[in-house]
Amino acid sequence: MTEKQIWVTKASGEEEPFSVDKLKRSLRNAGADKAIIDKIVEEMYKWLYHGVTTKKIYSHAFSLLKKQPDVSGLRYRLKRAILELGPSGYPFETLIGQLFEKQGYSTEVGVVVDGTCVTHEMDVIATHNNQQHLVECKYSKHQGKQVGVQVPLYVHSRVDDIVKKRRTIPATKNYHFEGWVVTNTRFSEDSIQYGKCSGLNLLAWDYPHGKGLKNLIEDYKIYPITILRNLTKAHKKVLLEQGVVTCNQLSQKMNSLDKLKLTAPRLKRLKNELAAVV
Repeated sequence: MTEKQIWVTKASGEEEPFSVDKLKRSLRNAGADKAIIDKIVEEMYKWLYHGVTTKKIYSHAFSLLKKQPDVSGLRYRLKRAILELGPSGYPFETLIGQLFEKQGYSTEVGVVVDGTCVTHEMDVIATHNNQQHLVECKYSKHQGKQVGVQVPLYVHSRVDDIVKKRRTIPATKNYHFEGWVVTNTRFSEDSIQYGKCSGLNLLAWDYPHGKGLKNLIEDYKIYPITILRNLTKAHKKVLLEQGVVTCNQLSQKMNSLDKLKLTAPRLKRLKNELAAVV
């Protein structure tokens, strides 16, 4: 069997030839070593069939990976874990705020600020010294969704209105401001072109190349609690409602687990998971 013999269906509905290189890269990025990668690829070739969706490929590969004795399965599950943060976008905004905090910024999440013309709600405002980032988050539970050009056009005008106002305020008049649109999915080509032309920063799951959201989450180890296998969906919902979004937060607020009434063995396994990802 060769790669060209199997056509797979992407989240967008388009078809493309199965790429073993993409699968290997995903497994490698998850932290799996060569021996594990080769073993999983061999099993995947036995299982693959024409028309299989990339979602099913991802799920099956993860089911094989999570049986391995290391924690690479947790990291491989990252994309799905982000999709499980919904339905509201607030947990995603909290996660993005923590990414900026890891880089030395103080952050505000979900704040209403004045513009010259109208007031605006900004999802994240990150400040360090005389630099301030104004961030709009676009969260989606649908992996194949693209953010169209109308979003960066709208955000850019809002950022301009806020910056114009802040230039008149003594505390911020000398600040350097940057606008952002951050999504867990992808941007359309028009969005990317507009971002480059206008100076608006765009951050998507795999954009910019090598410095996308996935890379930042892994680099700074800001994993969402939805990545944890020893918590049920009900457990995760309770924690998210308490504002505990990331594994870092949970490790610092272990008393948040009291409401969950975990058994001693499950709690021990959970602590081991946390130690591996924070």
